Amino acid sequence: MSSTDKSTSTSTDRCADWIAVDWGTSRMRAWAMTDDGITLASTSSDKGMGSLAPHQFEAALLDAISPWLNPGRTTPVVACGMVGARQGWVEAAYRAVPCAPAGELMSVAVADSRIAVYLCPGLKQQTPADVMRGEETQVAGLLAAHPGFEGVVCLPGTHSKWVRVHEGQLTAFQTFMTGELYALLATQSVLRHSVAAQGWDDAAFAGAIATALQNPADVSGRLFSLRAEALLADLAPQTARARLSGYVIGLELAAARAYWDGQPVAIIGATQLGLHYSQGLQQLGAQSDIHDGEALTLKGLHAAYQQMTGD
Repeated sequence: MSSTDKSTSTSTDRCADWIAVDWGTSRMRAWAMTDDGITLASTSSDKGMGSLAPHQFEAALLDAISPWLNPGRTTPVVACGMVGARQGWVEAAYRAVPCAPAGELMSVAVADSRIAVYLCPGLKQQTPADVMRGEETQVAGLLAAHPGFEGVVCLPGTHSKWVRVHEGQLTAFQTFMTGELYALLATQSVLRHSVAAQGWDDAAFAGAIATALQNPADVSGRLFSLRAEALLADLAPQTARARLSGYVIGLELAAARAYWDGQPVAIIGATQLGLHYSQGLQQLGAQSDIHDGEALTLKGLHAAYQQMTGD
């Protein structure tokens, strides 16, 4: 790995049986794995899809995983995420829902005989139009960890997803640009002068959730009030941060009511954001459980590897 990479890694003396990769827009994470799904080592770098041309992916991958390779054999690499997007290494075609979250992998031509690379396809929905890449692997991991799961999956993030799962199939989903809207408002709008980057106010968050659910049309006006209250009444920046988050998450929960109302919700992402979604759902009387996103990514990639190898 080059000295200019912003990366972290752990090491192992044993070569990997196969390698799991989660390759997003801004970062790439990889794990050296055994056939039975045990993690031997891990690494991450800032060589995400958005910074690479198609001909640069193989070198970026080898830069990260070379210490885990056995020169005498070909090591399978199973990758999910934006690496399979149209702007990525090679486009892995979308599969249409309803379908199982894990599908047939796409092989990628490589020059180095030490690796064989396979990409997980994303999923698509015609009406209303929607797509996902990477989240389907986490849903596959959830089903591997909890066979027979029935209900709704929420995947908070920049573009959060709500997914229906029935009889082992992903039947419908919807994407909300909540995280991106929050970031734009907090850092590029007039609210950047009033919203803190850190800190929190639970009561302000809960109040904003309630407002967004009771009267979603009122939120646009309430947003500017954050700036006005900061000027007129010294609204604390951390309170403004929590209230802004409550408004945008509340709008999402209002729009996604058909998904969570009366259904158990599995939240994928044991992060502070995942906890905020759980708190919002609890406030609305919905039940939810939080699951570790990285662990489910690995379980989903392992399920794809087993499906490919027939194990």
